[in-house]
Amino acid sequence: METIKIIRKTNETDIVAELKLNGEGKSSIQTGIGFFDHVLTLFAFHSGMDLNLCCKGDLEVDTHHSIEDIGITLGQAMNEALKERIGIQRYGNAFLPMDEAMAQVTLDLCRRSYLVYHCELPVERVGGFECEMLEEFLRAFAFNTQMTLHVNLLYGKNAHHMIEAIFKGLGQALKQAIQPTKDQRLMSTKGQL
Repeated sequence: METIKIIRKTNETDIVAELKLNGEGKSSIQTGIGFFDHVLTLFAFHSGMDLNLCCKGDLEVDTHHSIEDIGITLGQAMNEALKERIGIQRYGNAFLPMDEAMAQVTLDLCRRSYLVYHCELPVERVGGFECEMLEEFLRAFAFNTQMTLHVNLLYGKNAHHMIEAIFKGLGQALKQAIQPTKDQRLMSTKGQL
């Protein structure tokens, strides 16, 4: 599969993302938000995708524009890389433990954008990452990928562990969903997504 490159430039952010679905889980992430770099690196590794991403955003305001726009850009890259979505399993589900935390991430690459988000985090931020931005990132990513995404944080105490479990679970669920079918068919009785 080819590497998809998406450039998004606004008055608030300047983003370049390169994504290869059938990669080796290698990544180079530079967002200016250390913890976000960390969890995006985990996402790439656990999905098996190669991801190069650089964002220069207005972090002097806060992290909102950067994190949401990265979700948009990464989702657009995923959507383009998936093409017609023929010959992939379509569904993915992962229960991901991280020490005391447990997350479940379930998704359908169905071209119907939806996010169900049940996550309560015990603090306002982890490092420079504002925890309320987790939902904003996931919504932007799901809607621009055109997938249905359910994220349930089942339990946990440490927000670092909780968010890590979500990003690792997202990677594992996507890895399942993009696996090839035996006969390269479209996984829909309708004949189209």
